[in-house]
Amino acid sequence: MTYQITLPQFKGPLDLLLFFIERDELNIHDIPIAKLANDFLEYIKQMRLLNIDLASEFMVVAATLMRIKAKMLLPRPQLNEAGEQIDPREELVQRLLAYKQFKAVTNDLQAMERIQQQRFARGHASTELSTIAQQFSTEALVEQLSLYKLMQTFQNVIERLEDRKKRVRYSVLKHPYTIKNQKQNIHQKLQSTIKLNFQQTFEDCYNRVHAIFRFLAILEMVHEKYLHITLGDVENSFWLAKGEVFDTLNHN
Repeated sequence: MTYQITLPQFKGPLDLLLFFIERDELNIHDIPIAKLANDFLEYIKQMRLLNIDLASEFMVVAATLMRIKAKMLLPRPQLNEAGEQIDPREELVQRLLAYKQFKAVTNDLQAMERIQQQRFARGHASTELSTIAQQFSTEALVEQLSLYKLMQTFQNVIERLEDRKKRVRYSVLKHPYTIKNQKQNIHQKLQSTIKLNFQQTFEDCYNRVHAIFRFLAILEMVHEKYLHITLGDVENSFWLAKGEVFDTLNHN
């Protein structure tokens, strides 16, 4: 079984060659192939001493370096169709230049990726928001119970109250309801019991306006920690219970 060689300095054989070239400040267009081949083969030797299996691509590059080195030692250099001398290093140089270019583009893309990641929500944002919400009772309440579901349940209460009175009335009334007296009503109801069913809390409401005042009173008492709201066993069911400062509610 072979393993992909990945170290902080390089990834793969071409990256290793570039590492040697940059380390020794060599001219990539005029590579001293003998020195480069010796450094590369020495690296392979060290990896084998450490019992690290080399990927086949390292062996291919090593063979390529040896072939180029052998060609450069020939007394008669190869010529192309135009009669010009063929540089055995040319193909390797082009591969290195192309790899170096792609490596630079990859680094630019990675930098752009890091910038882009900072512009969007992090993967753990919901977990962090939950942790922050637990530090504040009101925010934690909304986080755990879902204000949307609470409003849905209240809407059901309103619809039932509307069904009680089908007759249309036209009159201007001054309603006797205030948030203060509705808070006192809820406070009195909880004096004789441990908790109240949220929907049953509205059963003695006379009309829609009365129910709205009571609902606002409940929200204000929750915010002021006179009440706690907890989930019931049935979906979208809620219970009202005494809060930390329930007994300090002023009736005056």
